Amino acid sequence: MANAVLKVTVDEALAPGAGFDTLIDARSPAEFAEDHLPGAVNWPTLDDAERDRVGTLYVQDSPLAARKVGAALAARNIARHLDAHLADRPREWRPLVYCWRGGQRSGSLALVLAQIGFRTAQLQGGYKAFRARVRADLDVLPSRLSYRVLCGRTGSGKTRLLQALHEAGAQVLDLEGLARHRGSILGGMPGLPQPTQKRFDTLVWQALSGFDAARPVYVESESAKIGSLRVPQALLAAMHGHGQPLRIATADAARITMLLDDYRDSTLDPEPLCRLLDGLVELRGRERVAHWQALARAGRWPELVGRLMAEHYDPLYERSMQRSYPGLAQAPRIDLARGDAAEMAAAAQALIALPAP
Repeated sequence: MANAVLKVTVDEALAPGAGFDTLIDARSPAEFAEDHLPGAVNWPTLDDAERDRVGTLYVQDSPLAARKVGAALAARNIARHLDAHLADRPREWRPLVYCWRGGQRSGSLALVLAQIGFRTAQLQGGYKAFRARVRADLDVLPSRLSYRVLCGRTGSGKTRLLQALHEAGAQVLDLEGLARHRGSILGGMPGLPQPTQKRFDTLVWQALSGFDAARPVYVESESAKIGSLRVPQALLAAMHGHGQPLRIATADAARITMLLDDYRDSTLDPEPLCRLLDGLVELRGRERVAHWQALARAGRWPELVGRLMAEHYDPLYERSMQRSYPGLAQAPRIDLARGDAAEMAAAAQALIALPAP
């Protein structure tokens, strides 16, 4: 027996116990790749080329011509999705379908699923409504949490320490992991492009939404941008305003070792690194950058890393920390001599044991 399509709001869709078995994004693959609801799967009613074709018809010919073509394309695509995905769905399966605004693309798919007999819901306002919710929440969620902020010079092992804290059961917000970037001009991760700004916002929102406000959140000190992505302003304000800074003091030799491990791909071919170093000419001067490049081309990696630390990264760090955490000199301090897994695990336990400020 056919069912009516249930219309639900974003608040209803995201509420605990909403009970939807599958979130279906009916937008094109490119729209889905830009961002989507957490856990959603992509069943495009129109693919990217078809969406462009229908949009062009709408503008250049008429809405009626566009709808005629769009309906035929959508019908064929929906049939393919039914063939591919419905064989093992029980009668009790509850899908939630959405598109950009909650209009025809999700409406047509939702109608077919409801006519089959599934208890189908359609998201009112579509992805656009979800995006508005994410943006609104990112203005208020950060202030509801308490933060313990790992502050340490480049190469101090802060990311490794966050991983150790996570393994020890602490709440961890790994912004660089979410951004797929290590936070400096040389910080891109080979083979891993950064997500879009919208996707990054959603990932941060999802992480913040899942934290227990009664427990601290461990996070690495960050600047306003990680690569090309902006950290939500309210999150930075909360970290700077009432976060507890923690000093991570790591021996220079260990820093060099960890940085060489993190950037070992750069040692295979120095030219991409040399091109990135060109971006520091305005800040550090052509002569100094040329010397760094010569060290890279000569394979003198420990010396290069040591010079980059002393002549570029450490001065930047000191200025940034003075602005963001003026009380850092009096903050609890963790000393790391080696940066190996055992030392990181012990440091994580020491940080967890710290009393609340």
